[in-house]
Amino acid sequence: MNLRRARFLKNAAVISLGGLFAKVIGVFYRIPLANLLGGYGMGLYQMAYPLFCLLLTFSSAGIPAALARMVAREEAAGRAGKRSSDGALRLFFCVGLSAAVLMCLIAPGMSRLQGEAALLPAYLALAPSVLLVALLAVLRGYFQGKSDMKPTAFSEIVEQLVKACAGLCLAQRFSSDPVRAVTGALFAVTLSETAALGALWIRYRRERSVPDLRKLRGAGEVFFSVFPVMAAAAILPLSQMADSVTIIRLLGGGKEAIVRYGLFAGSALALAGFPATACSGLSAASVPLLSGGGTDAKEGERRALFSLCATLALALPCAAGLLCFARPIVSLLYPSLDGAERALLIDLLRLLSVSALALAGTETLAACLTGLGRARRAALAMLIAVLIKFFLQCLLVPRFSVLGAAIAANGCYLVAFFLDLFYTVTKKQGRRYDHNHRIGNGKGGREQPRDRSDETRGQSACAERIACLRGEFAGGGH
Repeated sequence: MNLRRARFLKNAAVISLGGLFAKVIGVFYRIPLANLLGGYGMGLYQMAYPLFCLLLTFSSAGIPAALARMVAREEAAGRAGKRSSDGALRLFFCVGLSAAVLMCLIAPGMSRLQGEAALLPAYLALAPSVLLVALLAVLRGYFQGKSDMKPTAFSEIVEQLVKACAGLCLAQRFSSDPVRAVTGALFAVTLSETAALGALWIRYRRERSVPDLRKLRGAGEVFFSVFPVMAAAAILPLSQMADSVTIIRLLGGGKEAIVRYGLFAGSALALAGFPATACSGLSAASVPLLSGGGTDAKEGERRALFSLCATLALALPCAAGLLCFARPIVSLLYPSLDGAERALLIDLLRLLSVSALALAGTETLAACLTGLGRARRAALAMLIAVLIKFFLQCLLVPRFSVLGAAIAANGCYLVAFFLDLFYTVTKKQGRRYDHNHRIGNGKGGREQPRDRSDETRGQSACAERIACLRGEFAGGGH
């Protein structure tokens, strides 16, 4: 177990440091971007993201974890051959392309629904990114399956650097026109995904030995493994897309409502998500920690709680910092805001310090449930939490303005956290999952007798090779 924990912490450190560095770049990018775009521009910028994230989820969420498990299983069995991850690349090229085209088709109606026709060019500028991220997810899953976290971390840093440089240049170039500036900043996302995909593709083409995934029914198995994770991951971006319509309408619509929504979603929530990103490596590395064969329900619970404690140890100081130092943080990061907007953002940040802690814990527990074969439980928890959030929004936003949306977000993540915790420690169906995982299939059946030393070696190899799950778009990539 000490060796497994050391592997867990090492993989977590690589992903966390890469994700943290990328998030730092993203945070410092958003500061001058917010000053260039202003409250209205940031509102438009943030309104365009939920639909993008939703389609991104259906085209890429869960691919790294599913493909990584296949790569790990084949490598552990000693089967390697000619590149066949190309099958998954072809499949998700089609999936990503379909999602990108769908975004272009939905964009006119969505912009009208949101009450801002100016969002149409922003959606079109973002659409190619959906295809690019789908391909990125396949390549990241391949490398994670080989327990090589460096390419994923490197690609995330490249992604953020290109987005920051290109986004600021384009926003500055069109600073006199908020709509064109927002469109340019969003087009920088497409440029950044292109650069990250190019960096990973060069690294992938240098691989000499690639597991032969065709023996595992190839891309089809990846798709059917990914689909439940996609459905679960789609709940949150779907709710965020609904937020971009309901919150603005509850605020009365118009430019002032867009400004307030921009402060809430574009600034306060972005800062509140920083602790979750700092802990993203822990949630990612929870999958291999819990996916090792031969673990009973009690051992799985103990490992999950270890991951949660490590997450909270990192997230708690960050959340406390947001609560106690909200005023200097806002004054330092957003000097261009006027007095009323600055005061509102300070209040939002203090309220959302609760979400900062709850979200970090929720992401780790959701990853633990995935590792334990209970991804549906995590999806159910998030669905219940989102429904409660909508109820609280309708109740609180008319009374407390956008602060009501922050309180509703706190309620959402707290409910998700405690439900995930309950589902993690409960032992129902634990035996069935562990049994199925040990024999390497999803249908059950009796485990065939085998040499105990071979079993131990196989379990150790699988535990070291199984990949990490990366929660993508809540993370700092966007």
